[in-house]
Amino acid sequence: MKPASSSPSAVLFDHQALRDQFPALKQTIGEHPLCYLDTAATSQKPQAVIDAMTEYYQLNNANVHRGAHQLSARATQQYEAVRQQVAEFIHAQRQDEIIFTHGTTESINMLAYGLTSQLKLNDVILIDTAAHHANIVPWQELAKRTGAVIKPIPLTIDAQLDMAAFERLLSCKPKVVALCHVSNALGTVNPVNELVAKAKAVGAITLVDGAQAIAHLAVDVQQIDCDFYVFSGHKMYGPTGVGILYGRYSQLDQLTPMLTGGEMIKSVSFEHTEFGALPNRLEAGTPAIAEVIGLGAAITFLQLLPREQLQAHEHNLIHYLQQQLHQLGAIELYGISKDKNAINIGIVAFNLKGEHHQDVGILLDQQAVAIRCGHHCAMPLMHSLNLGGCCRASIGIYTNKQDVDQFIHALNAVKELLL
Repeated sequence: MKPASSSPSAVLFDHQALRDQFPALKQTIGEHPLCYLDTAATSQKPQAVIDAMTEYYQLNNANVHRGAHQLSARATQQYEAVRQQVAEFIHAQRQDEIIFTHGTTESINMLAYGLTSQLKLNDVILIDTAAHHANIVPWQELAKRTGAVIKPIPLTIDAQLDMAAFERLLSCKPKVVALCHVSNALGTVNPVNELVAKAKAVGAITLVDGAQAIAHLAVDVQQIDCDFYVFSGHKMYGPTGVGILYGRYSQLDQLTPMLTGGEMIKSVSFEHTEFGALPNRLEAGTPAIAEVIGLGAAITFLQLLPREQLQAHEHNLIHYLQQQLHQLGAIELYGISKDKNAINIGIVAFNLKGEHHQDVGILLDQQAVAIRCGHHCAMPLMHSLNLGGCCRASIGIYTNKQDVDQFIHALNAVKELLL
C-alpha cells in the first residue's frame, strides 16, 4: 500500500462514495450545504445501519431469548451474533465478556454500582481530570455509598495527563483507576497501555472509557489489558440507545447487578431468587434489540472499509484543520501538545479570542456549520484550563476537505462580524 499523502484529499479510495452512504449529509440548510462537524457528540448513520434496523422492525420484530416461534428465533440469532461480532471487534477473549447496555453512561454506572461491595472506607478512586462527567459522577456516588475517596489525576500545562503525578498517586494504592482513552473535549490520547500496566502493578481495578476512541482507533482490550472497557454505538456510526460494557470475565462475574427482574434470573420464588450466568445476569429486561442489530450493521460497515487509509485521512484532516485555524488568526487552540509525537484524534477545541463560545456556535449554525459549544460534559477539565467553555469541531470518516474549508470560511465571517 502506498503511504498516505500529507494532503487531506489524497486518499487511496473513493471517499465521495463513502460519504454518499450517509443520507443526512446530503441536505442543505438555508442556502448552504450541511457542514457537520459534531461527530464527537454523535456520528451520522450510514444507510446500512438504517436498513438493518428497519428490516428488524418490518420482518423480525419479536423479543429475544423467550419466544417459541420463528420471529423470536431470528431476532435472538441476530442479537447474539452481534455479541460475538463485538467480542471479535475489540478482541475480547470470550463472547460472554460483552454486556449490552444503553450507552457508555449506563455502562459506567453499572460498573460503579456493581463494585459497591468491593470497596470500603478510605479506598482511593483515581479519575482522569479530562474525564467526561459520565466517568466522574458514578464514581462519586460509589464514594458516597462506601466512604471511598476520589482523587483526580492532574494534567500538564498542555492538557496531557501528568504521568509523574499519576505515578505519585499510585503510592496511595488505589482500588479503582478510571481513565479516558481519548478526551471527548480535546481529542488528546492517553497512553492507556502504559497507564493500565502501572495501575495493575499496585492492584487497582482499571476502567477505560473508549467512547471517543472506538470509531477512530483499532481497540484491542487484551493488549490494553484493562479490566473494563466501555463505549457507545452512536459514536461509531451506529444507533443511539446501545452501548457496551466489556469486562474481563473474572472481574465481570463479581459485579452486583444494578438492574434485576426478567431475563437475568435462573429461578425465582417469594423466598429466594437465584441470578443467571453472564451475560444475562447483567442484562435485565427487554434489551434494545433493534439498536443492537444496528450496532452490528455499523461494525460490519466499518470492517469493510480500509481502516488504515481512513485513519490517515482523519489524521491529515485534523492537521489541516489545525493549520487553517492558526492561519485564520485570533483563535485560541486547546489540548495541542508541544510533543510532536502526540496526536489529537477527531477533535479540535478552540475559542475566538474575546468572544463567547455560544455566540460563535450560533453564528456558525446560521451558515449551516454544526459544531458543539459549551463545557462538553467535562467541567473539571474546563476549570483546569480556566475556561467557561469552548467550541469543538469534530470529524468522522465522512468529513472531507470541503467541510473544513466551509467551516473556516464561515468562522472567518464570524470573526469579521464580531472583532
